[in-house]
Amino acid sequence: MSYSGASDDDAGGDEDQESSSSSLCDIDTLKSFREQWQRELEISPKHAIHPQLKKLQDEKLKEKKPEEVSLETKAKNLFLQGIENEQSGKLYEAIQFYRRAVQLVPDVEFRLYESTKPKIREKIDADETVLERPTGDNDRTESDDLNVDENESDILGKLSRIIQKNGYVCLPLHEQSTTHISSLPMEIVLYILRWVVSSELDIRSLEVISRVCRGFYVCARDAEIWRMACVRVWGVNCGRFEPKYQSWRDMYMQRPRLRYNGCYVSKTTYIRHGENSFQDQFYRPWHLVEYFRYLRFFPEGRVLMLTSTDDAQSCVSSLKSRNPRNNTVLIGHYRLHDNCVSLVLKRQETKTSSATFSNRRRKRGEPVHDSGEQTFHVEFEIQNYHKRPNSQLSWLCYIIYTKYIDGQEVPTKLSLGGRYPPFRFSRVKSYTQESEFPLQ
Repeated sequence: MSYSGASDDDAGGDEDQESSSSSLCDIDTLKSFREQWQRELEISPKHAIHPQLKKLQDEKLKEKKPEEVSLETKAKNLFLQGIENEQSGKLYEAIQFYRRAVQLVPDVEFRLYESTKPKIREKIDADETVLERPTGDNDRTESDDLNVDENESDILGKLSRIIQKNGYVCLPLHEQSTTHISSLPMEIVLYILRWVVSSELDIRSLEVISRVCRGFYVCARDAEIWRMACVRVWGVNCGRFEPKYQSWRDMYMQRPRLRYNGCYVSKTTYIRHGENSFQDQFYRPWHLVEYFRYLRFFPEGRVLMLTSTDDAQSCVSSLKSRNPRNNTVLIGHYRLHDNCVSLVLKRQETKTSSATFSNRRRKRGEPVHDSGEQTFHVEFEIQNYHKRPNSQLSWLCYIIYTKYIDGQEVPTKLSLGGRYPPFRFSRVKSYTQESEFPLQ
């Protein structure tokens, strides 16, 4: 008994020594770990994480992830069931599913949207490879068959099929927190483009938008937009584009028409003889006379004409409105037929000044001079100038009809004979800065 008890005491003592030595080792290990951790934090306090701590964090994330994923999946399924019930008209059941989904995950709608949103960069890269991949006879995929056409010049058809396959008009290059225009359906984008073209037929801005991306290129080639533009230009004489033209856009580009985003300007210069000097009979002065004519056309058939020697900026500004304040501007209407345009212009009436002047003459008993009311009938031929289509108007006919008070109307036909230089088109940026109405 004494032997066994002694052996037990010895064993207990050995165990105490071993436990004390192991605790001392643990303390030393913990102390060295803390010192090493402190050194790493001093070197990089923001990014330095000890491998052991990182391992513990990963284990905790792995323990929580399955539960969170299953809970989120359950909430998403409930939310999708609510969407199905709402689409089928069962609103009460849909509210119940929505409520249960939000109770499980409060931001389930945002998470569902993020999970269904396409990865932007991957889709863009995939689409670029579709366009750039060479198509061989032995190595052809489904995407290659989608983009190969018998007519390789049919870019619009190829891009339209890509847009239809992907299901979106365009995508942002980088992730954005705000709503991007790519979230809009194609119908809304087309309506926005109708505002871009506007009632002033700003086709140039539409062509600029088509250079942004292939989605906008396809939208800017929409046949309905170009059909409405053609109808607004030619009206009842529009007809159909077949068989002379390939499309409505081709008809708008190729058929003779007027341009509305600027003015047609004509510069007239001539020399006028002056009077002889009474001191020197051999001296005879010559005067160089220079003035400009401006024509501004509107799509609805209205036209403005101004003859002035002022600078171009002030003259162009006075033609911006359909009802100009400048009394010297002639106002009229035009009609387009084939490659010719006919204008009928009149001076603006100043009833107050003429009435007071005639009343004064009558009171004094003086005879009233009847200068008559003048109407200008002008006809131009639409021509191309230096590869710029529809940028020149050449004179064909110029007649002035003077109507007197007694009802007599006297026409005066002016001989052209090179006295009237042609009009050249010049774009004015301020005419298309604002859009009041969409293209209809």
